[in-house]
Amino acid sequence: MCRTIYFADKILLFSSRPVGEPYHEIPLEAGTTLPQAKILNFLETFNFVAVVTPDPDRCFAAFAAAFRLVEAAGGAVVNDRGERLMIYRNGRWDLPKGHWERGETIEACALREVREETGVAASIRRHLCDTLHCYQLRGEWEMKRTHWFEMAAAADATLRPQTEEGIDRVCWCTPDEVELHLQQTFPTIRRVFAKL
Repeated sequence: MCRTIYFADKILLFSSRPVGEPYHEIPLEAGTTLPQAKILNFLETFNFVAVVTPDPDRCFAAFAAAFRLVEAAGGAVVNDRGERLMIYRNGRWDLPKGHWERGETIEACALREVREETGVAASIRRHLCDTLHCYQLRGEWEMKRTHWFEMAAAADATLRPQTEEGIDRVCWCTPDEVELHLQQTFPTIRRVFAKL
């Protein structure tokens, strides 16, 4: 069992067994946990931290309880030519995603966010994965769970970046272009493409 949480370019694991390099491992005895502040201190020094414990679910739950949970959804959209839809937001390549709104299904959220951020009306093919990433917003720590879906759309869809959300570009990318863009993105996005 392993839980993965992303902090921008840093990765935190809660694992039941040692994971090795490049992770800095923190071994815990059964029944013990680490406070959020102590784990965050380790992440200030190390890019990859693994909390190794016989009960990773319990340890993760104790850690997650200190965050405000935010639900979100997004899409990895593929067109009928096999190209992938990507956005360029705040200096990095990304995928369209955003916050869930009360009253909508998580699938409806994913479709809405793709349409709002890119102009593309897509349809869902399947659920890909969920990712967790943490960040500070106005001094408060949030943990965002993003539900990712593989989606389909027509190649001739009109692309329209949502500039008020910091999106400079929207484009269809060949698999080779995606590989280049993945060098300039977050680990969460690399994980979604690995599942795709």
